[in-house]
Parts: sequence; structure tokens; C-alpha cells
Amino acid sequence: MLTVLFVIGNLDVGGAERHLAQVLPKLRQVGFSPIVYTLTHKGKLADVLDSEGVRVVEPWFSAYFRRMPGLFRRLLLTSFSFMAFCILMMRCRPSIVHFFLPESYLFGGVCSLMMGPRIKVMSRRSLNLYQLKYPLLARVERMLHSGMNAILGNSKAVVRELGGEGVKANRLGLLYNGIELDVFDKLPSRFLVRSQLGIGQDALMMVCVANLIPYKGHIDLIHALSEIHMALPRDWVMALVGRDSGIAPELKALAHRLGVADHILWLGERSDAIAICSAADIGVLSSHQEGFSNSVLEGMAAGVAMVVTDVGGNAEAVVDGVSGLVVPARDPSALGQALLRLANEPAARERMAQSGQQRVAENFSLAACVNQYAGLYKALLSQPDCDVQQALDAAQNPRS
Repeated sequence: MLTVLFVIGNLDVGGAERHLAQVLPKLRQVGFSPIVYTLTHKGKLADVLDSEGVRVVEPWFSAYFRRMPGLFRRLLLTSFSFMAFCILMMRCRPSIVHFFLPESYLFGGVCSLMMGPRIKVMSRRSLNLYQLKYPLLARVERMLHSGMNAILGNSKAVVRELGGEGVKANRLGLLYNGIELDVFDKLPSRFLVRSQLGIGQDALMMVCVANLIPYKGHIDLIHALSEIHMALPRDWVMALVGRDSGIAPELKALAHRLGVADHILWLGERSDAIAICSAADIGVLSSHQEGFSNSVLEGMAAGVAMVVTDVGGNAEAVVDGVSGLVVPARDPSALGQALLRLANEPAARERMAQSGQQRVAENFSLAACVNQYAGLYKALLSQPDCDVQQALDAAQNPRS
């Protein structure tokens, strides 16, 4: 089996982490031996991968280091991470090293360049706005690009930015997220989910699956709800699903101040997010920035009409007016009007929900995504300087 080493900060629940938790077991089934190296600690999804036979490795004594003071902890953890990574590379001798997210790219990219000519792949899954805060690290990141055999973006917007950073066209590829569709056939009933959440069966239920992080736009969403709540059906609820990064008290205070707090259900981090989506009438993502959101795909697959902001790959997933509505980012009024339209037009809502399900099935399945990863890896092992997008396209359309 071909060994592929995946490097990521940790496997706590997030978009990239969930993506790996879905993809790696499938790669194992088609002849690869994936190993995950986490820079800080294993994280909550490590057990999921372990149960599927995917090995997850963390730095030695990482739990002990986390109890130390901030700067001292970071220096020690970085040093031990470097040693542990180098030893792992020598022991498992991966055919390919694949970096996910900027932190792992900066750390592992530098390390791997020092350790020989293995095939190296980087995946970026967000826009590069983070580089504005760290210009020096951004320069290092751009220097690393030339040492990669393939650099992948998960939306056209991300790919365009990578091209603007000087990545050669033949090394650049678009590989969309994919989701496992079979699980949507096994979800609990709408009646049961709503009963468990204490939501009325006839209530207008909206849902937003996004960690409570400022750039996810929850403030915009609450302002949008405050503008339209008098025109919504009397019995409406907005279910917010996601881990709190520390802004929940601010959001709750804002909801109270604007008079919509009684209609917002704060559900926190949940393992049954897709079941909650399937019980809703409208899904929403109000982000200011995205790469390509799995939560949007999952909402569509769950049969929910989506309202999304026009950032990253959102408009590549949701076709405006066909499989949902796309509105400008940072525009609470436009967001509110889109929600109100779907609330008042159940026939349009149902039509868009059905179109969204069909679009996900045809374009964003996990099987197609895994085939592209596997096809790219095999192409790179055969020809390290192959055209990345051509390899991805050939894997997606094997008969063409």
C-alpha cells in the first residue's frame, strides 16, 4: 500500500478536519495507507479515524506541554513537533506528504524540504485574508509554493488567489469537497428531531451550522432577523449549531437587545448537525469569508433551501435562484430579505431544496472526491511534474 502522510494542526471539529475524517478511510479502502500527523494534539476526530484503521500521531508529551506557560509551551512544542515529525518521516517513509491548512504548511513544508524529494502536496481551504495579519509568514508560504508538486484549492476563488501568489498553472488544481450521501438516507424523522429539540412541528425552522467565530457573520444574521421578525410567522426559530469561540455572550446580548432572543436556539457543538438540518425549512450561512463550506453541501443534501453569502465557493455550491439564494456578504438587509422570501414562499423553498439535493448528488459526492485524490496521487507518483488539473479531471471522468 502507498503511504500518504497528512499533516494538520489537530483533528478537533472543523471543516478541514471533518473532511479528512471522511476522506481518509475511503482512501484506505482503495489501496492507500494514510497516516495523520497533528502538530499540537490529536483532537476529537482522532478516535473516528482510529476506528477506521487510520493511524494518528501527535508530538511526544504534547499533553504535558499544554499545561506550561504560553511562550515556553509554544517553543517546546514546536521543537518536539519537529523532532517527532522527522522521526516519523524516517520510519514510515511516506510516498507523499500532504499538508492541510497554513499552520501545517509552514511547519511541515519547511521540515519536509529538508528531508528529501518526496512528493509534496498542499491544500488550502480558505481565502488568504489571514496573510494580511502575518506578512512575513505569508512570504515564507509563497516561497514554499515552488517546492510543492501540487497545490490544491477547494473553490475557484481559492484557486485564483493561489495563482495570484505565483503558483505555476500546471501545479494548481481545483478539488471540491465531497460528502457521504448514504448517511442522509438514514437520518431520524423530522418529527423526532423537532420533538427532541422542543420545536413545534408547524414552526418555521431555520438553521445555521457554523462555529461561533466573528467571520462567520452571526452578528449580521441576528441583525437580519431583527429586521424581518415582525413579518415572519409567529412561531419561528433559528437554531444555531456550532462551537463557541468566545463570542456567544456578545451574540446573546445582541439578540436580547434587538428583541429576537426568544426565537434563537443555541445548540452548541453537535454531532447530529445534519439531522438538525434535515428537520429545518431554511438553512443559512452568513460568512464574511469561506473556502468551500461542507455545511452548505450538507444542508443541500439534507433537503434544505439554503441562503448563503457570496464569498469563497458558496456561489459555486448554491446556484442563485435555482438551488437557493446568494446574497452579498456583510449586508444584513439583503440577508433578511432572502430569508423572508423563502419563509413566505413554501413552493419556491421546496423547489430549491430539491434542486440542491440533486446538485450535490451530481457534483459533490464523497466518492468523486476520493477518486480525484487517489487519481492525483497515482499520477504524481508516476510523473511528479504532471499537470495537476488534468490529473484531477481524468480521475473525475475516467472514461473521457
